[in-house]
Amino acid sequence: MAERFFIVREDILPEAIVKTIQVKEMLQRGEAATVHEATERAGISRSAFYKYKDGVHMLNQLERERIVTISMDLDHRSGVLSKVLGLVASSEGNVLTIHQTIPLQGLANVVISVDTSQMGSTLTELMEAIRRQDGVRKASVIGQG
Repeated sequence: MAERFFIVREDILPEAIVKTIQVKEMLQRGEAATVHEATERAGISRSAFYKYKDGVHMLNQLERERIVTISMDLDHRSGVLSKVLGLVASSEGNVLTIHQTIPLQGLANVVISVDTSQMGSTLTELMEAIRRQDGVRKASVIGQG
């Protein structure tokens, strides 16, 4: 299932979501040195913070980050996915998620989400490098945000 995003007014969000954002902001601004300290100050449990932290973002933060979803058909051979992930890392992309299907007829579909906000190269250059990689049969960007 594709990721879906919603814009929701803060006053209707559950308290745990709002406090998760507060904790993330405290950590980002340096007002708290640790997650433990920030969660205590915000009045939220660490487990609640960790439950929501990767799924809750301020809208302006998402605008700064560039998350790209790439779908690939890879040969079912040892090391192919590892080499693709190495290409992403060498271009300073940060892999956020990986989903791989069970290989059928020697091919596996792999979908990765990559934060490209710190990349030194362009997305086009990364995609060309991935497509040239031995064992990559097909690669395309299926989502950008």
